[in-house]
Amino acid sequence: MDLPVLLIALGALFLTGLLADELGRRTRLPRVTVLLACGIAVGPSGLDAIPSEAQALYDFLSVTALTMVAFLLGSSLTMDELRIHGRAILLISALIVVVTMALVTGGLWLLGLPLPLAILLGAIATATDPAATHDAIRQAGKSGAFPDILKGIVAIDDAWGLIAFSMAVVVAVSLGGALQLGHFGTAAWEVGGALVLGALVGLPAAFLTGRLREGEPMQTEALGVVFLTAGLAIWAEVSFLLAGMTAGALVANLARHHETAFHEIEHIQWPFMILFFLLAGASLDLSKLNGVGLALGGYVALRIMGRALGGWIGGAAAGTPAKYRPWYGMALLPQAGVAVGMALVAAQEFPDYADLLLGLTIATTVIFELIGPITTLWAINRVQPPGD
Repeated sequence: MDLPVLLIALGALFLTGLLADELGRRTRLPRVTVLLACGIAVGPSGLDAIPSEAQALYDFLSVTALTMVAFLLGSSLTMDELRIHGRAILLISALIVVVTMALVTGGLWLLGLPLPLAILLGAIATATDPAATHDAIRQAGKSGAFPDILKGIVAIDDAWGLIAFSMAVVVAVSLGGALQLGHFGTAAWEVGGALVLGALVGLPAAFLTGRLREGEPMQTEALGVVFLTAGLAIWAEVSFLLAGMTAGALVANLARHHETAFHEIEHIQWPFMILFFLLAGASLDLSKLNGVGLALGGYVALRIMGRALGGWIGGAAAGTPAKYRPWYGMALLPQAGVAVGMALVAAQEFPDYADLLLGLTIATTVIFELIGPITTLWAINRVQPPGD
């Protein structure tokens, strides 16, 4: 490793993040979108100016940043919040997944894609990016029912998505021959095991953290719990997002003696997020936008329609205010690593579709990562205009 090159690159990336943050404040552009655009500009698709030493940190930074986000989202699922918004969170999140999957699958099949491939892409379309969505909510600086419901939906969205994807793989395989029920077991372990692991970390953390004193020791505790959760989840091959969310929810509900842990995560989260989003942008390959043609436009349009319609139906079923209903789905457009992970799994199961699966998923990830945070901010400001 060339240490001077790595340190110079990290310094330049942090300063770029500072400029992106300031640009976001002055223009109302989501800073996530600015960071991703900067990453694309300096990555292999642009100037190719990021050294391999910095790019090698991407996996570590992505897991760390996303686990921190998961803890913060889990902390929003307190019993008080669930008593108020729990029904809305469950109904809206479930219906967004169901409607999105049905609309994308049906639409792509009508556009001429093979039915197994359309089913897989419909399931991949249910995935969201909790980091980008959560940061856009924070940047909006709003409080109230609408952002609280969004946080709850993002917190549990990936659980629904994993279940939907596992069922889609089973159905797609059955259409081609033998039915493989083992995928259900894999999904059950990834979701159920993550919940158990989150409980094993969250329960002692709720009672042991915050016993020393406020300040620096709490930062150490927060980092310790985050890294422990992420490492154990990867080792056990379960979802670190769901494990972090579960642990965060347990600490928020059971730790009556302090509220400091999550404030400390918020304080230390942003430097990790800067590097994560810049390197995420640098990892996006714009050449994948070529060759996917009509399927790309269809996927993008159908996913937007599915999330908007699912959010409206879910909001109506939950009895939320009518002015909120058109905007739930529009606030939940960002799509990132979870979708790409699903596509990689599907490509292994269906090698004949691998190129189109990966190309289309990466291409739409570029699009939704750039426009998604913008629509999230736009939706929140439509429901609660600036100054309210």
